[in-house]
Amino acid sequence: MHKENWDDLRYVLAVAEAGTVSAAARQLGVNHATVLRRIAAFEERHGAPVFQRSGQGYTLRADRLRMLDAAREVENAVLAVGRLIRGAEAPLRGDVRITSTDTFCHAILPSIMAEIQAGAPELRLTLLCSNDHLDLSRLHADIAVRPSPELRDGLVGQVAAHLGVAVYAAPGAPDRWLGVAGALTRSRAGEWVKQKMHAGDVAGAADSFIVLREMAAQGLGRSVLPCCLGDPDPRLVRLGDIVPEPSVEIWVASHEDLADVPRIAAVRRMLVDGLAKRARVLSGAPGAGGAGSG
Repeated sequence: MHKENWDDLRYVLAVAEAGTVSAAARQLGVNHATVLRRIAAFEERHGAPVFQRSGQGYTLRADRLRMLDAAREVENAVLAVGRLIRGAEAPLRGDVRITSTDTFCHAILPSIMAEIQAGAPELRLTLLCSNDHLDLSRLHADIAVRPSPELRDGLVGQVAAHLGVAVYAAPGAPDRWLGVAGALTRSRAGEWVKQKMHAGDVAGAADSFIVLREMAAQGLGRSVLPCCLGDPDPRLVRLGDIVPEPSVEIWVASHEDLADVPRIAAVRRMLVDGLAKRARVLSGAPGAGGAGSG
């Protein structure tokens, strides 16, 4: 009986999912020849071809489709082992990677991270700014801070505060909308904008609320913005007669395999506390002050 080699199997899985050897090589960070050699080794060891080769690429043979599901299960198991090994590290020491939107990374989280660092100087906190959801199951990040109506499958966490949004414009700006693009179209504010504005009323668009704030401040039109961005900006006024949808929950979450890791759980609690201290600013409550206030 031969011994299975996960390292070869992951090359097979990469080609099956990418469709070409070149794409799989880029994904794995190796050269074309290495991928071909690993696939050949896997097929030779099992005594049967796995792929149907053609000019368009590599297609998994019909009788090997169940193997693909099994390979994915192996991959998930290997990744889970890595997460558990990382979880055995001492609490409040080492790296913790936090992913959030550009709004939170710019206006809210740096001051909270400073508070965390002051109390736990041996932690190394990394802030990953992305309006797209990073895959926490693949160790892209340890903690996500996200405005969302609900958590995705496989994540555990809690609601720390609520994010309020409102419509803002520079004084004298034209009665035209600044729309949303990219990942923002999937946000609750983005959905509201799409429903309210008409094609003829659109002055421009952006995939970042920070960019939309700057466009609005230049007098290009009115924009829906998180209150923690719009309220502190002296260049903008809130248009109270145009009311977007209700506020959305701000989740602090980790993958379920990392939820009980001491240092990650501790940072998650401190993030929740920091966001809760800024709840009025985040919600856009009247007189709440600037976004960095405690």
